[in-house]
Amino acid sequence: MARWDPNARERLERAALELFARQGYDRTTVAEIAERAGLAKSTFFRHFADKREVLSGGDALARLLTDAIAAAPPGAGPLRAAEEALAAAGAHAFVPERYDTVRDRRQVVAVTPELAERELLKRAALADALAGALRGRGVPDPAAELTAELTLLALRTALASWVARPGQDFTALAHRGLAALRAAAAEL
Repeated sequence: MARWDPNARERLERAALELFARQGYDRTTVAEIAERAGLAKSTFFRHFADKREVLSGGDALARLLTDAIAAAPPGAGPLRAAEEALAAAGAHAFVPERYDTVRDRRQVVAVTPELAERELLKRAALADALAGALRGRGVPDPAAELTAELTLLALRTALASWVARPGQDFTALAHRGLAALRAAAAEL
């Protein structure tokens, strides 16, 4: 195999997702994933610590969202910064060409307790990262934490709708969701 393999990470992620969907997470080995991707097992471990990590996406989503919050226009309030983060997710992470991968990943995670648990831990870390990015903009607690949680809830509900009905615009779904959450919170 080549010493440097183009798109190795993406190939490993796709191979893992296909194998997990077909034969289950527990019955899939790292060696099988590497073989399916046409790569060496050692290449797998250059990109991922273990097979749980292959579907986690690393910290890419967290970086995307926190960078968008940081780059929001000066003087933008916390919800405007959250809208910027959701728009970045819609422009880069939840785009039509990634629909099949996102849908399949959600299905695999939903039926695999170990991956579902990992997803909850990553969600908590993402909430902390978003709150930290908002604090970096001068948003005090509890507003930073509440905005982070609302942003994640809007993201999750938009994602569920986007996967359930292909062809929808993720950003529009997320912005509508955030507006509905804001209205609901105002009525509390």
